[in-house]
Amino acid sequence: MLIATTNTVYRLIEDRPEICFEDASIQAIATDGCRHAVVSRSGLTVIAETETITAEVPTSDVIEAVAVLDDGSILLGTEGPHIYQWNGDVVSGNGAFDALECREDFYTPWGGPAAVRSFAHTADGSVYADIHVGSIMRSSDRGQSWKPVTPDLHEDVHQVVTHGPQPDAVFANTANGVYISEDRGNSWSHRSEGLPYRYGRAIAVHPEDGACLLATVSRGPHARVDGRLYRSDDQGRSWNHVTDGFPAETPSNIDTFQIAFSNDGRAWAPVDRNLFVSEDRGNTWTTYWQAPDPVKMIAN
Repeated sequence: MLIATTNTVYRLIEDRPEICFEDASIQAIATDGCRHAVVSRSGLTVIAETETITAEVPTSDVIEAVAVLDDGSILLGTEGPHIYQWNGDVVSGNGAFDALECREDFYTPWGGPAAVRSFAHTADGSVYADIHVGSIMRSSDRGQSWKPVTPDLHEDVHQVVTHGPQPDAVFANTANGVYISEDRGNSWSHRSEGLPYRYGRAIAVHPEDGACLLATVSRGPHARVDGRLYRSDDQGRSWNHVTDGFPAETPSNIDTFQIAFSNDGRAWAPVDRNLFVSEDRGNTWTTYWQAPDPVKMIAN
């Protein structure tokens, strides 16, 4: 698992955080367990056991998301929005994504450029890119072609994830709570019963049990938002507020990329400099580590 602050990326090695990358501005991180992808002002850095590769990213756009696909290629999502792809040599633009006719409908509430906010993917080549704001785009061929999912979920998506054992399942947290698809985005169910607020940011799925979910919600995007962590054991049909060992409320949002399950089933979530861990599927929590700086994102 990777843990990132603004200028340092740590890797859990024998259950200890150890520095694996330092740069002035960490923008995005991802890992498949063997390769770690870090995007910073220096470009893309791919860290493996035997080598470290760097590649220039041919854009000045802000990079918000990165994904290491099953074939070893890496996708980068930017403001614009655009997608770039690394196939072991250079980083190049994804023309199929730029050719989407629905791009003209992408927007942000403040009038700036929309962005690819997160990626999710499956071992058989499906890739999902959530557009902030513009719903979710999907590819069945590792990003070679793209089309929108069926637009019956809220278009303001903040994170999309998939579940390895159930490749048909797609999970999204949006500005109107959690939506789940059981057919790769062809249809969606709104699963927000029991959530006191509908403004969602992050979502995570247990690696072995697709019914066990974590999601964060709050009052909204600004000021005192009362960020909260919730969990579900029935694929989002009901939700319970997490308070045992974890802050009942946080002054800011628990953001995209700030909750995760590691492959051993432990749950993780940072609040400021404190990284919390749960050994029991997100029911009870303890402080695992206090980082030197606020933890911005985690990846597994």
